[in-house]
Amino acid sequence: MPSRSVNVPGVGNLRLVKRQGSKHLRLSVSANGEVRVSLPYWAPYASGIYFARSRRAWIMNQVAVLKPIELSDGDRIGKTHRLYFLPGTAPQGHIRAKIEKNSIKITTNLPFNDRRVQQAAIKASERALRKEAHHLLVPRLETIARQHGFKNYDVKIRKLTSRWGSCSNQQVITLSYFLVQLPWRLIDYVLLHELIHTKHLHHGGDFWDEMTAAIPDVKTLRKEIRAYKPRVDVLSA
Repeated sequence: MPSRSVNVPGVGNLRLVKRQGSKHLRLSVSANGEVRVSLPYWAPYASGIYFARSRRAWIMNQVAVLKPIELSDGDRIGKTHRLYFLPGTAPQGHIRAKIEKNSIKITTNLPFNDRRVQQAAIKASERALRKEAHHLLVPRLETIARQHGFKNYDVKIRKLTSRWGSCSNQQVITLSYFLVQLPWRLIDYVLLHELIHTKHLHHGGDFWDEMTAAIPDVKTLRKEIRAYKPRVDVLSA
């Protein structure tokens, strides 16, 4: 996808991404604070810059609420893992991360709230989430596809931080491994959303008609998912 990064006074660094099949401009702020505008393939980049400037107040509000997450001993990560901080006997400053079937163990003699320990815990949590996503999201997508008659698609799991999923015009569905942290009702919403994109690569009337036919409370779920960001977080799911 063609893209361009520009610095916009009052907004900051802005990433402009052109998407085939898109009919509208879409503004988002990722979990790491990246401001992104997706725009139709034919639209000039200047229209994306103007759009971001017109929504400056909304952008600043979104950036302000992105407080760094601090992980604690016993936190639930995804659907199947628990995070544990263990005291270590290795040389000062050494941090060891180990991912087991149902646990993530961070062993160190540093304080558990130390920035370096937290960074190691976040990286290890991401590795665990990636494994969970392959084991849980891919089969779930296959089940929903069978239920609704979708057959021709491929699926990839990646680190997406500005969206929960995407679908290319080659019918390749890409899912963020952070998605596995959400409640199952929101996971299913995203999975069906991307499956329908294999037929309707836009957010027009045909797309939303099919979403609503499958999920009558789609508007409620669409609003609810906006409260979450694709990043490591401690959620009840």
